[in-house]
Amino acid sequence: MVTTARFKNIITSEDDLREQLGWPSERARGKTIAALDQHCRDIIAASPFALVATTNSDGSVDVSPKGDPAGFIRVLDDNTLVIPDRPGNRRFDGLANILTNPGIGMIFIVPGMRETLRVNGTATIVRDQELLESLAMDGKLPWLAIVVDVKEAFVHCPKAFLRSKLWDAETWPDRDSLPSMACILNDHALAGRGNVEEIEADLAERHRTQLY
Repeated sequence: MVTTARFKNIITSEDDLREQLGWPSERARGKTIAALDQHCRDIIAASPFALVATTNSDGSVDVSPKGDPAGFIRVLDDNTLVIPDRPGNRRFDGLANILTNPGIGMIFIVPGMRETLRVNGTATIVRDQELLESLAMDGKLPWLAIVVDVKEAFVHCPKAFLRSKLWDAETWPDRDSLPSMACILNDHALAGRGNVEEIEADLAERHRTQLY
């Protein structure tokens, strides 16, 4: 649990929050829709990357990135999405959360687009063969599919992208100035006892042969 003892002025209720910051405008309140219209479908079809959030029964939160060619998350109907769950590290943090709490939230990102689409609903883990076959990539089926019953969707304003200048390549840091994945894994998972070059070679091989 996060300690707040060092902070003196803490907001502890929605009344406090609203007194401090006010209420959303009619437009902000009214932009939420209960089904996926054509605007939502177009954004989802153009999105190669999404963030998927789930919560455990005890309140622990997980956010997982999902990526594939644009449109990899399929719209089955106005209130149903399906997310392919492809090979990974077998932690299954999000999947395990869904088993205890089906609530799910997604943010769809389109390269170069400053707005995002947010979708919330409930999730079910599915292994129907016909569905998995429809989600195959490079002739390989996903391990499972996450079917989402959409409860609400709305487009989020571009302020985060404007502030961060995310799509402005001139603001991007030099990748070599940051630690490599192999270096991080060695320090975090192996307490520095591993061989970074060997880890890098292993990761490269996995990415080459186990992407799908």
